[in-house]
Amino acid sequence: MSKEKQLRYDKAYLRIAQEWGKLSHCKRKQVGALIVKDRMIISDGYNGTPTGFENYCEDDEGYTKWYVLHAEANAISKVASSTQSCKGATLYITLSPCKECSKLIHQAGIIRVVYSQAYKDDSGIKFLQKAGVEVSLIQDLKA
Repeated sequence: MSKEKQLRYDKAYLRIAQEWGKLSHCKRKQVGALIVKDRMIISDGYNGTPTGFENYCEDDEGYTKWYVLHAEANAISKVASSTQSCKGATLYITLSPCKECSKLIHQAGIIRVVYSQAYKDDSGIKFLQKAGVEVSLIQDLKA
């Protein structure tokens, strides 16, 4: 695929991830993620509480509850409970991954991460790059 065409697809998948993030009940940040393999969306996720818990992500003081799952962790978990594999896939995410999720991304076999906004701590991105995962920041999502 040409670089131009790849960029068009990357922006389109990031826009879908952005829309998916709007499903999150979190007030501080709404993050969406898609896992794409062979130009098919094989999983999606957004940040939120585990299945069966209340939807509120923040406590009474406004802090994120410790058990809130990040969007990419939710997407990877969905793949783990399916017949699909993340091996060789691309993760599209609206916020760059934290260091904990970066370990999951690498272990899941994801080879490319495309994100639209940088998280304050870039140690997750640095880890992915050290692990040989291709990482791209695309901020302008216009077609």
